[in-house]
Amino acid sequence: MTPWLWLLAAYFAGSLPTSYVVGKAIGGMDLRREGSGNLGATNVYRAMGLRVAVPVALVDIGKGWLPAWLFPMLDGGAASGWAAAYGAAAILGHTFSCWMRFRGGKGVATAAGAFLALSPVAVLAAAAVWVLVFAGRGIVSLASIAAAVALPAVVVVGNAVRGAGDPWVAGLAVLSGAFIVWAHRSNIGRLLRGEEGRISDDRRARRGEDG
Repeated sequence: MTPWLWLLAAYFAGSLPTSYVVGKAIGGMDLRREGSGNLGATNVYRAMGLRVAVPVALVDIGKGWLPAWLFPMLDGGAASGWAAAYGAAAILGHTFSCWMRFRGGKGVATAAGAFLALSPVAVLAAAAVWVLVFAGRGIVSLASIAAAVALPAVVVVGNAVRGAGDPWVAGLAVLSGAFIVWAHRSNIGRLLRGEEGRISDDRRARRGEDG
């Protein structure tokens, strides 16, 4: 296949609505009408718990990793930049799924998967930032925004220090980081107003528990 067909395949790989399928198959629910209405692993956790959310997150990571890692080996020696393009297509597929009327998740897990193939050190750094922010505040959106800012910073600074690196990967890092921050714009508004809840509070509220 030509790189353009692999690009389309990457979009379709990313567009697989993992959380929707799992919500329907296991919980008999439409996650677009549960919790935040977002089709990502965080909303799966809110609605169905950790044992379901973790496999969903791993599949969403795989949807980004597989096109960025495998497709460049199969595209007939396409020029540099196509690996980043496949990762970008997977992220867009996850966020704007053609199966869900172009709704989806916010791209965090799928972007992490793409960069596991493209720049694994940057993903480890961003994951460390995510864990630190989440441990300190308990707010998934804030941790995700912080990680989305950290990842391109690590890629760009790393390229500058080494005096080398793939400019396409750096460009995707900047664009995907900005895209994920944009996807969290409603969360940012709630954060600024002091209204964004902790994930533990969401789960307690769903179970009908106190404080």
